[in-house]
Amino acid sequence: MKSSFNLAILVLVAANLYGPVCHWLTVVGVFRTATDIVTIEAQEIHKIEDTMQCEDMHYYQPTGQIFVACEDSLLPRFQWFPPLGNLQGPAQSTGSFHVIDPKTLKSRRLAFDNFHGPFVTHGIDLVDDPDRQGAIYIYAINHLSNPHYFEKPSTEGIPKAHSQIELFHHVLGSSTVRHVRSISHPLIVTPNDIYAESLHSIYVTNDHFYREGIMRTVEDILPLAKWTNVIHVNVNPIQSNSAATGVDAVVASQGYLNINGLGHGQSKEELLLSSAAGGILYRARADRSNRTLSVLDEFAFESTIDNPTYYDDPYATPEDDASGYVVGGLLRAVDLRRTHNDPHAQEGVMVWHLRRHFGDTASPEWEKRLIFEDDGSNIRSASTALLLPVDPKDPAAKTAMLFVTGFVSKNIIAVEVPL
Repeated sequence: MKSSFNLAILVLVAANLYGPVCHWLTVVGVFRTATDIVTIEAQEIHKIEDTMQCEDMHYYQPTGQIFVACEDSLLPRFQWFPPLGNLQGPAQSTGSFHVIDPKTLKSRRLAFDNFHGPFVTHGIDLVDDPDRQGAIYIYAINHLSNPHYFEKPSTEGIPKAHSQIELFHHVLGSSTVRHVRSISHPLIVTPNDIYAESLHSIYVTNDHFYREGIMRTVEDILPLAKWTNVIHVNVNPIQSNSAATGVDAVVASQGYLNINGLGHGQSKEELLLSSAAGGILYRARADRSNRTLSVLDEFAFESTIDNPTYYDDPYATPEDDASGYVVGGLLRAVDLRRTHNDPHAQEGVMVWHLRRHFGDTASPEWEKRLIFEDDGSNIRSASTALLLPVDPKDPAAKTAMLFVTGFVSKNIIAVEVPL
């Protein structure tokens, strides 16, 4: 442990020789404390019951509902959750899917059909069933433990985790979700989030190069450790009893620091990527001919960021369009190595809204604004934030309902915020 600490110090000293470390120190919150929180107009914060540790959430516009994958008990994640380096396995929890009504703020569970777990939840995405109207498929990360490690006496060289992707089918309005197949490939190592381009075509982020050990520590604290990548996966056939059958994967893009969340942008062609530890949001476009991603532009934030979402303002005017990108992150990510396995800790959160601002010039500029902040009292950690419109009684006082969830939060919260 002492040698690991000394190596970490040496790495940080070396990092001070170049500029990006200043941005990185800001992002991870080295100079921030919970008492630095700016007071935002007091609004009632609603806690949605039975929405524990729902790392990702997606708004499905055709039904006006939010879909999430959650854990069913609080403590297991602090022992087994590979993305946080919690590897005291084997994995034993089985999470669940929930459907949230944004108007009533009620959560409804979906029962599993043909699935018994374990299911350690993380990123998800939804895609319409091309063959059945009123039905969707749900891709979901599942952080399984590796039975070859936990069942064999000799484990040298065998990883503890065997994360994979699960595919489910759901008939909208029904009370169940049916397991279709599992998806596994050697390039899917530390999966974090999923972008479903179509039923057969998905993108997956690997948020770390190393699962554990001293090099994982170096990767977490070295801003130059741009070792993570995005994988493109073709899945065909959809039905299979083997996780490896019909799975063709390639590296679509690489060279990122802690690439994490994936999201849908303002058009079908736009794909959103986030570097969590880098605090960078990327707008990208997919090249289907060679299965690669091209980054169009990037935006820097003053905190870590995770799963990005896009808000399409239905009440936009030429003078006031709140359409833009929404990302949430940690107030002090620097504390995460100390708190990641502590059920009683509090990670504060920051939520940002990025929109175009049309000023006096012909060229639009980007406006970045902190729309919500909490010291961890109301919500612990933030991994996904999304905005849903509120009918403005006063056009000059436009608001939206903000939903925030975290990878170790006890509940999703909802709060009305000014735009």
